[in-house]
Amino acid sequence: MAKTNSELLADVQEELEWEPDLEAGHIAVSVNDGAVTLAGHVPSYFDKTRAVAVTERVNGVKAVADEIEVRLPDADVRDDTDLAESVAHLLSWHSALAAEDLQARVDGGDVTLTGTVDWDFQVEEAERLVKRLVGVRSVTNLIALRQRARITDVQKSIADALTRRAALDARRIEVSVTGSVATLTGRVHSLEEERLARRAAMSAPGITDVDDQLVVEP
Repeated sequence: MAKTNSELLADVQEELEWEPDLEAGHIAVSVNDGAVTLAGHVPSYFDKTRAVAVTERVNGVKAVADEIEVRLPDADVRDDTDLAESVAHLLSWHSALAAEDLQARVDGGDVTLTGTVDWDFQVEEAERLVKRLVGVRSVTNLIALRQRARITDVQKSIADALTRRAALDARRIEVSVTGSVATLTGRVHSLEEERLARRAAMSAPGITDVDDQLVVEP
């Protein structure tokens, strides 16, 4: 049975308060038929993205609207040039990213990442590193994937990857491949399952985009 708005609201608030790495004291939550809106303010971009991730894992959440404002403490505000240099150093020191053609542009603490990489995990890793930097207000990730050689059965590769994920019920998910685009249809139990399925599809050689048509149905 679906949760009422008040039940889901209580669950989201408790989950946010339970998260040890998150300063959630100034986050406001509202709920309407499974759609959760997060507002208020946090002291870092990492807290902002963490709040969304924590909310998405709550059973019954079907969508999250992120309206949280990042209010950096005065001690964390950095010059754009200084922040850009820190981003460049961070990316160049990472073993999986050092050899890649990546660039960062910083404007008022807002970081835009561009360039090309071979694998989806590299796109995610670059963003994961940068969003933890002190002084970052937001991250726009425009890093693109290079076209990779197709394998003979990409569809089976994705289906096998879904089956290997213990947290996923692969029987509820259907996969089709057109060119370099994988389409996912079916039902999942949570936004976390949806993210796992999308990541499994993006990890397949030859796939550069995922058409996510999954329906969240607790």
